[in-house]
Order: sequence, then structure tokens, then C-alpha cells
Amino acid sequence: MKMWRTSSVGLAVVIALPLLCPAQSRAQSQAAPAPERTIRSSEDASSAANETEKAKEQLQQGTVLTRQGRFKQAIPHLLAARETLPNVYGLEFNLGLCYLGDAEYEKAISILDGLRQKGRDNADVENLLAQAYIGNGKKDDALAALERAAAISPQNERLFAFVADACSDTQDFELGLKVIEIGLRNLPQSARLHYQKAVLLSQLDQFDRAKPDFELAKKFGQGSEVAYLAAGQEALLEGNVSDGIRIAREAISKGMQNSALLVILGKALLRSGITPGQPEFVEAQNALEKAVTEHPNDAGSQIALGQIYLMDGRLDEAIAHLQAARKLRPDQPSVYASLGKAYQRKGDTHGAEEAFAKLESLNQAQAQRIQSAPGERKLSYGGEPAPPQ
Repeated sequence: MKMWRTSSVGLAVVIALPLLCPAQSRAQSQAAPAPERTIRSSEDASSAANETEKAKEQLQQGTVLTRQGRFKQAIPHLLAARETLPNVYGLEFNLGLCYLGDAEYEKAISILDGLRQKGRDNADVENLLAQAYIGNGKKDDALAALERAAAISPQNERLFAFVADACSDTQDFELGLKVIEIGLRNLPQSARLHYQKAVLLSQLDQFDRAKPDFELAKKFGQGSEVAYLAAGQEALLEGNVSDGIRIAREAISKGMQNSALLVILGKALLRSGITPGQPEFVEAQNALEKAVTEHPNDAGSQIALGQIYLMDGRLDEAIAHLQAARKLRPDQPSVYASLGKAYQRKGDTHGAEEAFAKLESLNQAQAQRIQSAPGERKLSYGGEPAPPQ
């Protein structure tokens, strides 16, 4: 509610009125509201200007937080700005992005679809909308949004890469493959999309089908970060630990700091038989700690770091990271293999029995899938070996 301050000019007019003759009084009574309206209009404009400035400050704060990836903290600032600055495209887009980043998919869809309805549609809006639909489990809507984005900007590689990443986050690898196929129709020589396709196929235990795309990623992205990722990941899947270590180290020495390269290095060193106290053990631990800090929602790095801590006897920290991985990938056998051992060494019999029972159940299901499926089968991209004894 706006509170209006009494004007001293208005008060003087009221006091002067009884001293005037009736005709003068009538004329003055009709003229008197004019200065009051002018004053109030001026105050109203000043107040509106102040509110606008405050809204702009809120918008700026919200935008900075959004760029920093601090989505939950940004939302209140953007909502405050929105009260005074409605229908501002950048504000609405950032708010939709923040809701998406905070996994509030319904709210993100409402905001982003609102931009579409107002004629503010573009490839970026459709990209975010597709990701929000994926998070909300609406696959057909997600693909429709992606197709609209592709029609607007068919050569924008990020559109397909980001939506495919969203599919990986929800463990919907088959949907991710459909997304990548749409992208490859427009960008058949994209190293990044071929790499993502290979990773998705590996997640589905289809390494024989993934190998050609790993090769294409290395060919089209020769010398790039994606090419190193493809080579390192392929080496791990083939069980070629020494090549995995060499490739990851070479990429990192060239200044490539993608967290996936750190994970490849950490996993490869872990599988090489390192033990606590060795320089390679410290190297693996540092790489995985950095990877988890940068991407805490990556189950693979959480598992590997948990295994490192388990080997080093840091049981509470190992359990914390393995439980984090369990939430991200509840279907991952290696989580329960390591978790059972951590609980066993900690003396928690109940926790160990529960973890090993889940491991046995998953292993049986995996064995049935392998027996019923044709083709070459290897350790999946998301899979991890049991930690070295």
C-alpha cells in the first residue's frame, strides 16, 4: 500500500479558503485540486521510478546468480523484479532456466510455454522447454519441442547436446538416442554428437554398436577435447587401462580440464591396482575430488571417489559418496559392491547385508539380460568394477 505524505502547499490552500468571498471561494475550490493532483502525480512518478530502479537491481542480482549456476538463490530476486517488470524476455527466460536448474519442471514449463504463447519463441526457449519436459516425464512433448528448436536453428549443436544430457540425467538413454539421431540428421559430422551417441549406447550395454561412433568422434574431432574423451572412454570400456591413463594425462597436460577427463583418469588409475601411499593414488584422489566438486550429480565419479576413500580406510567419507551415487544410480551394481564392503569394515552388519542382497538381485537381472541379448557385451559406461582388494 502506498502512503501519501500531506503537502504543505495543500494545507495552505485549505487555510486560506475562509478568507475569500463566495465567488472567489467557489473558483478556488474548483482550482484547488489541480496543484494537489500535480503534487501527487509527481510523487507517484517518483515512487514508480524508485520501484523500477529496485526491480532492476533485483533483476541484476538474479541474473548474476543465474550465470553462476546458483538457481535456487536467483529465483527470489527474479520473482521480485517480475512484480514491477512483467513480460521482460530476459527476466522470464532466466526464471524458466532457474526453475529448470532447480528441478521445478512444472514451473519451468509454465514460464517457457508462456514465452511461446506471447510470440517470444526461439531455439533457446524450445531447448529449455524440451529439457523441462524430459524432467517432467513428457517424452513426446520434449521431442516436439526439440524438433521446433531444430527447425529454427538446425546447425546449433548445443541444442541436441544439452537435451541429450537431460536424458542421461533421467537415465532415459533410449530417448537420448532419439535426440542424438535428430541432431545427426542436421550435423552428421559432429564429433560431440557421435561421442554422446557412443556413451548412450554404452550405457545400454551395446558397446559393439558404440565403437563406430567413438571412432567417428575421434575422426571428426581430431585433437579436440571431445576426441580425447572418446579415446579415453573407449579405452576404459575395452579394459585398456594403460591407454586410458595415458590419454587422460595427455589431455589434461594440454590444459583440457573437462571433469569427464578427470573421471577417466581417476577410474583408470583405480583399475591399475594402485594402493594408498603411492603418488598415483594421490593423483587419482585429487582428480576424482575435483570432478565431484564440479559435478556432484555424476554417479560415476561419486562411485570412484567412494572406492578411493574405502581403500584408504576413510569409511564414513566412502559411505557418504557411495550413498550419493546410490541416489543417482539405484540400479548400479558397483555401488552396492563397494557399499557392502564399507559397511562390513565399519561393523554395520545390517547395512552390509542389505547392500549385498541388492547387489545379488541386480547381478541376477543383469545376467538374464546378457543371456537374452545378442552381440558383444562389455562393462557399461556407467558401470564400475568392484574396488581392488
